[in-house]
Amino acid sequence: MTMDQLKRAAGILWMILGPLAVYYLVQTAAIEIAKKPVIDTKIQWGVFVGVFIPIAIGLVLFGWYAWKGEYDEQAAVKGK
Repeated sequence: MTMDQLKRAAGILWMILGPLAVYYLVQTAAIEIAKKPVIDTKIQWGVFVGVFIPIAIGLVLFGWYAWKGEYDEQAAVKGK
């Protein structure tokens, strides 16, 4: 397996990891808010989720570009 193939395989992993992480974060937030439904807990978990969602979107985009071959060595040399 070449490095370019490894980058593409990792891209698929990143695209799967982003939504999966958001799912588990929201699930954990719901559980924690249900345990202690005070405004402090809701604000805390709302901030966690609100900050992490753009990070997860970036992770998916990074995976998409890696899967499409934007980070391949030949693409950089050819000026793709």
